[in-house]
Amino acid sequence: MSHYFTNDYVKSERKKVLVKIHGRDYNFITDNGVFSKSGLDFGTRTLLENIPLEEIKGNVLDFGCGYGPIGIFVARETKAKVDMIDINERSLNLAKENAEINKAEVNIFKSDIYENIDKKYDYIITNPPIRVGKQILYRILFEANNYLQDNGEMWLVVNKKQGADSLVRDLKETYDTEVITKNKGFYIIRAKKH
Repeated sequence: MSHYFTNDYVKSERKKVLVKIHGRDYNFITDNGVFSKSGLDFGTRTLLENIPLEEIKGNVLDFGCGYGPIGIFVARETKAKVDMIDINERSLNLAKENAEINKAEVNIFKSDIYENIDKKYDYIITNPPIRVGKQILYRILFEANNYLQDNGEMWLVVNKKQGADSLVRDLKETYDTEVITKNKGFYIIRAKKH
């Protein structure tokens, strides 16, 4: 799992994948050392198919953007201004390339959690890096509250096997939290700032 944080990469093996989301074609370049290199993972797909595109506006943050599917999709399908962050250099480079390929206007930059974030967002959308462990994961999800506008929303996907039930319970202590849907063990969660 070190590839999420380090820049001493595994050997590059770039690959093009064609993905259909909401009936639209997206082309992505993926590579070794990034999440879900073989294509759009089921959790992210479920998240993108359930976010209310008609409501998404203002400023959006794609946290842990990987090679870019969430931020690129949101930028293409809404009028929102999208920032995309990751800690992994290879992911950031792929996201920039994929944004160009898919003609998505986005702002992509490196950030270790929220260290380079200097504004508040209407939406934070993430397939969070569960494997970083509970301590860092909870920092990501609970510190998000500081970077949301009043009534801002965080949308995320978590698998039941990865502790979705306890996470929903814990999120309720800080956010107005709702499970929007469950699909094959994946929970799509909306956590709204009070």
